[in-house]
This record gives sequence, structure tokens and C-alpha cells, in this order.
Amino acid sequence: MAENIIKTTIIGCGGMAGAHLRRMLRESPGTEIQVVNEPNPANYAAYIDIFNEPEFVDMRHKIPPNEPDLDRLLNNYDLDAAFIVTPHAYHHDQTIACMERGLDVLLEKPMVMTTEEALSLMDVRDRTGRLLVVAFPGSLSPEIREASRMVRDGDIGRLLSISADIWQNWGELSHGTWRQDPPVSGGGFLFDTGAHMLNTVVDLAGEDVVEVAAWMENNGRPVETMAVAMGRLASGALITLHACGETIPTWRSKIHVFGKDAIILTSAWGHFFEIQRAGEEAFTPVEVPDSSGVWEQFLAVRDGEKPNPCPPEVGLRMVRLYDAIKESAARGGGIVKLG
Repeated sequence: MAENIIKTTIIGCGGMAGAHLRRMLRESPGTEIQVVNEPNPANYAAYIDIFNEPEFVDMRHKIPPNEPDLDRLLNNYDLDAAFIVTPHAYHHDQTIACMERGLDVLLEKPMVMTTEEALSLMDVRDRTGRLLVVAFPGSLSPEIREASRMVRDGDIGRLLSISADIWQNWGELSHGTWRQDPPVSGGGFLFDTGAHMLNTVVDLAGEDVVEVAAWMENNGRPVETMAVAMGRLASGALITLHACGETIPTWRSKIHVFGKDAIILTSAWGHFFEIQRAGEEAFTPVEVPDSSGVWEQFLAVRDGEKPNPCPPEVGLRMVRLYDAIKESAARGGGIVKLG
């Protein structure tokens, strides 16, 4: 997308960073990963081993060096942007460090651990004037962007309710990893894979959640792996959220948006988008442009080709909702009012 070379650093070289690297090598020839930041040598070795895969072996000259100390990296390299792909607890401080050094940031989900951290990022974003995009595939997808537009423009009539489900065998898959370590992860299934659902729901709603009642179950694990929540939006519309992270090996989501004149069906990631209007017997697909990767979307925003589809304001709504869900669950489902 960008004609000029974008001098970039990747912060964090775990499994998700590898997936992003493959797509960046395929689709972003204008991106130059000058250096990475990874304190764990094993993670870095696995990361650069991607360049031994047949598809990328001709790009071995692009293997970036590793600088495990982030301060040294930011002091010693002239960079334009950073892609932060680290465990949740590190997002806030690493993002601030990058923005204060003049870098634009694409930040993996969830944005931060708490409402206070979200407000802090917004303050630094405003003070530095840097771009901050949260890498939620749902908000960055053309499916959710078009569905969100339809809700805002009243194309489905008055918004009545949103019902969302997400499920995965997450408890088993993440057993023994940092994702089940509360000080590092900030939460369990609902805050990890389920963050996609929370984010897409608040994005589609486009307004604050003002009341929440919720319940969580840990199923013997250190963090929640199941959760249900009910909420009310500022407009009076209702939402229901269901997350099951202890089911069979699978990975899916469905979100229904009920309007007075039509119903939208999509997923937390925007993998599909269908609509059913009054008088129609079934849902029909809605045609939207093909989606590109989160880094390509970031570059398009950075180049001024499109508005930021997932700014920290969306991340703030999501983490406020999760904070309220945790508080309600701790009170046995007591109603929490969000100011």
C-alpha cells in the first residue's frame, strides 16, 4: 500500500508474531522489519526459522536481528512503526515507550489490561500525535465495517438487541501457558479469544454499555474458561454474551444483530456477513471487498487511505465491559452500572 519503505520493529516473537510475519512477507513488500525485540532466545529461533520454510527461503537476507532490550532498540534504531505482539500485561508500557519515541503502533488484542491503562494510552496518543490501531481482525474487516455502518445509518431499523456466542477448546489448548497466568494474561477465555467477541459487539453497537450482569466459571483452572453476561446499552438496546472455552476441538463465533427491520448475522472476526429482512425466508450474504491482513489495514490508515477502524476508544469500551463483567461475576451476578 505504501510506496515508501516502512521501517518497522516487531515486539514479541511468539506464535502469533510468526503468523503475522508470514502474511507481512507475502503482502507487504514495502515493510522492512529492521529489528525485533524478544527476550526469549527460543522464541526468536522459532521466529527466524520461518525463513527456512520453502515459501520464504529466498528472503533469508531479510532476517531481522534481535535486540532483547526495548530501550536499547528504541535508542539505536531509526524506526517508523512498531507491531506489538506480546502477552497482555506488557501492552501498555511497550506502547507508551514506542509512541513517545515517535513510532506509530499496531497493537495486538486485547488492547490493555484495565480501563485505567486504556485511558492512559489515549492520553499519550493525544499528547504525541502518534497513530494507535488495535489489531482486532473483526473491527478491521470489511464485513464488520459495513455491518457497523448499516447499524449507524439505520439500515436495519432501530437497534433492539445483540446476541453473541464464541467457543473453543481453549482451556485445554492454553493449559500451562501464560494465557492462564492471571498477572500476565489479565483474564481467561473471555479476555483472550473472547476479546474478539467483546470488541466486535461494542464496535457494532457503537455506544456505551451502561448495565451488566454476569457469571463466570473457571472449571478448575486459574482463569475463567466460561462466561455469560447480559447488558443494556445507553440507547436501551440489550446484549447477551456467551463464551465457552471448554468445548470440543473447534473455534467459532456467531453474532446476531437484531434491528426492527432486519437481522444481521456475522462473527467476532467478520469471517462472514449475512442479512435477513422482513418478508425474506432466509439470510443472504452481503457482498463486501476482500479483507486484507491487520498490518496492511494499519498501513492503509497510516497512509491516510481510510479512517482508523479500531482506535483506542473501541479498546476502552471493550475493557470497560470486561471490567464490569468481572465485577458482576465476583458479586454473584449482581448488576453493575457503568458511569
